[in-house]
Amino acid sequence: MQILIIQTAFIGDVILATALIEKLKAYHPDAKIDFLLRKGNEILLDAHPHLREVLVWDKQGGKWRNLFRLLASIRKVRYDLLVNVQRFASSGLLTAFSRAKVKVGFAKNPFSRFFTHSYPHVIDNGTHETARNQQLIAAWTDALPARPRLYPPIKYQEQVKKLQGKALANPYICVAPTSVWFTKQWAEDKWIAFLKQVPAKYIVYLLGAPTDTAVCERIKEQVVPSSNIINLAGKLPLLASAYLMQGAKMNYVNDSAPMHLASAMNAPTCAIFCSTVPSFGYTPLADINKVVQVQEDLPCRPCGLHGHKACPEKHFKCAQNIAIQELLDLLM
Repeated sequence: MQILIIQTAFIGDVILATALIEKLKAYHPDAKIDFLLRKGNEILLDAHPHLREVLVWDKQGGKWRNLFRLLASIRKVRYDLLVNVQRFASSGLLTAFSRAKVKVGFAKNPFSRFFTHSYPHVIDNGTHETARNQQLIAAWTDALPARPRLYPPIKYQEQVKKLQGKALANPYICVAPTSVWFTKQWAEDKWIAFLKQVPAKYIVYLLGAPTDTAVCERIKEQVVPSSNIINLAGKLPLLASAYLMQGAKMNYVNDSAPMHLASAMNAPTCAIFCSTVPSFGYTPLADINKVVQVQEDLPCRPCGLHGHKACPEKHFKCAQNIAIQELLDLLM
């Protein structure tokens, strides 16, 4: 049985879609599973033990030319099952003309009428995204979603051994303070206030992409003394960060990709929700997890599914009114 999974969205979406790999492999151990994603996210599936091939769509260097090249490759394979987790037209086109025997996806996709089966994708009813995705393969497995999972190769584990070694005498926490969307990230001054109160016995590793280096450095500089705070933004590949998170006493993250990294590694997670809400279905999945959010009922929250570049109401109460003590209690 040859299976193709398509998820060409962002890092967090790809991580959540790995739950489909786990479930399909459990029910069909001999299946040849391929995964198609956008260029830049392929590191997530580096040396994944359950995948035959990772197909990469380069959207920058000739978006449509590369898409049709992928389509030609997909058509040659003639997959037994194609699972399209993405709801945009580009992935729908690949699915519709794939020549796969069975094509499943969400009804919201513009090409869904050409799928063999299509399913609803309903947000804001409390259903987790992994459960929404599981609908697509329930007929070939069961109705229960697996947990997303990543498999960092040894080379990434070696990168963080020294960092974890420092924690033999002192435990450590990881903090990923940023998000692509401003209103999805806890306010910078709140992170600073929190870190000033973290017990001195903890080493603090600040995590993020290269573009987050300056923010993390600003946060570090405002915490005195800062000798136990190490800025790793831009210094670790994603899978190395994931492995580091696995050994942390707690991982403090926003409603963003690092939260899903923690879920995939079953790493202790404290997820801070500002402008978005847990009922959207993107909550942490680790055995040890806590969601922290503002307790008062704000009429402006949620202000959107993905967040904004600035607070539409200009007060950002959904972030500013979150109690720091809730985060500190997890370390006591």
